[in-house]
Amino acid sequence: MTRALMFQGTGSDVGKTALVAGFCRLAANHGLKVRPFKPQNMSNNAAVADDGGEIGRAQWLQALACRVPASVHMNPVLLKPQSETGSQVVVQGKVFGHAKGRDYQKLKPQLMAAVLDSFGRVSEQADLVLVEGAGSPAEINLRPGDIANMGFATSARVPVVLVGDIDRGGVIASLVGTHTILPDEDRAMIVGYLINKFRGDVSLFDDGIAAVDGFTGWSCLGVIPWLKAAARLPAEDSVALERLVRGDARALKVAVPILSRIANFDDFDPLKAEPEVELVFVRPGERLPEDAGLVILPGSKSTISDLNDFRQQGWDKDLQAHRRRGGRIIGICGGYQMLGQSVLDPQGLEGGATSAEGLGLLDIDTEMAPEKTVRNIEARSAEYDVGLSGYEIHLGISRGPDSARPMTLLDGRPDGAISADGKVSGTYLHGLFDSDSYRAKLLAEFGIRGGETNFRADVDKALDEIAGELDRLVGFERLMEASAQIGR
Repeated sequence: MTRALMFQGTGSDVGKTALVAGFCRLAANHGLKVRPFKPQNMSNNAAVADDGGEIGRAQWLQALACRVPASVHMNPVLLKPQSETGSQVVVQGKVFGHAKGRDYQKLKPQLMAAVLDSFGRVSEQADLVLVEGAGSPAEINLRPGDIANMGFATSARVPVVLVGDIDRGGVIASLVGTHTILPDEDRAMIVGYLINKFRGDVSLFDDGIAAVDGFTGWSCLGVIPWLKAAARLPAEDSVALERLVRGDARALKVAVPILSRIANFDDFDPLKAEPEVELVFVRPGERLPEDAGLVILPGSKSTISDLNDFRQQGWDKDLQAHRRRGGRIIGICGGYQMLGQSVLDPQGLEGGATSAEGLGLLDIDTEMAPEKTVRNIEARSAEYDVGLSGYEIHLGISRGPDSARPMTLLDGRPDGAISADGKVSGTYLHGLFDSDSYRAKLLAEFGIRGGETNFRADVDKALDEIAGELDRLVGFERLMEASAQIGR
C-alpha cells in the first residue's frame, strides 16, 4: 500500500513548502515514485498543471522536485483571494465558484469528497505521497469540517510531522501549545516534529529538544538550519513579499509595485537572480523609485480593484513621470490590462466595481469575459524573435490599435501590445522572464549582460542541494519510518 506522510506547521510560513519539495527530491533520488499533495491551498501564485487546470505554484514546484508532470489532483482545492473577505474557489483545476469566509466554512464538508478522490488518484501512481498542510492544526476554531490539516489526516489516516519555525521565536511554546490544545484523535496522528530555520550551533538547542519531548512525548526528527538554497526556489505566496527589502545598488534597478491582489509574482525570480539587476518590490506607501530603469506591473487577481489602489498610492503619477524620463514599462497579465485605456467587467466577474479608467499608456481596452483562459503554451517574443514558454491564467480580452504590434506570439497567435515608441509593452504570458535568451535581449537594451544563468537548471540544482541537506540532517530511512507509523 502507498505510504504517505503529512507536514503541518505550528503556523503559516514555517517553511513547509521547501521542506516537502526537498523531501520529494530526496525520495526521487532514492528511486521511489513520489508525489506531492496539498488538500487546500490559498494563494494567487497559481500554475497550470500538465493535465489542464489550476493548482498552487508550490505544488507545481514539488512535482518538479519529484521529476513528474504536475496534476490538478496534487492540489484539489485552491483558494484565490479576490477581496479582504472572499476568494475564488478552484476545485480539481476548475473554477467552482466564489465564497466569502463564512460561506466557505459551510462548503468544506462537501469539498472533502473531492480532496479524498484526488488523494486516491495521486496515491495510485506513487510509492510515497508527501502532503503539505495549510496554516496550523492549532487553529481549532477551524477544525469542524477541516480539509487542510487534521481533518484530512484523520480521514485519510496519514501520519503527521509537525514543523516549528525557530527563527520567529517561541518554537517550544508553539509545539507544546499545539500538543496541549489538540483533541486526542488529532494528537495521535503526530509521529514527530522538525525544528526549521535554525541559525548557529545546533547543540545549544539540546535542552530545548528535551523540553519539547518531555512535555509532548513526541520525537524530534531533526533540526534544519536555514537552507540557503531555498532562496532560489519560487516563493509560494505573498507572505514572502513582507520580507523583501531593497538590495545593493546594481547596474539596473527594476521596480515592481506590490498590488493588493498581486498574482504570480514568482514571474520575477529570474530577474532577481541576475547579478546586474536590483529587483525592488515597492510596498504600499512607498514611491516608485526615480532611478528605476524598468517598471513592471505584475499580475493581479482583481484588476479593477488593484488599478484603483494603484492610483490611491500615487503610483500612476510616478509611472507617468517614469515614462516621461524615457523609462521602460512592461505589464504582465493584469498589469498589462491596467496599462490600457479602460478595464470593463460588465458581469461583475471580479466582484466590486465594474469599470475603471486605465493608465492610458497602451492604446487598448479590456473587457472581462466569463470563460477563463488556463493553459500552458509555447511562445515567441515578437520584439526579439527568441523562444519563450509559459502559461496563461486570466479573464478578459484586450484589443486596440497597439495590439497591431504584439509583444508575444502564443502558440503562433499574436498577444499583447507595444506602444509606438517601443517603451511600453504588455502580454498575458506568465513565465516571460524564464527565457534566458529573452532576458539577455532585454537587459542588453540597458547596456548590461544577462541571461547567462540557466534559471530553470538553477532551481533544479537548488532542489538537489536541499535534498542533500535533508538526507544528512534527517535521513531517508527516518523519513520512510515516519511514513509507516500509522496504517491506512
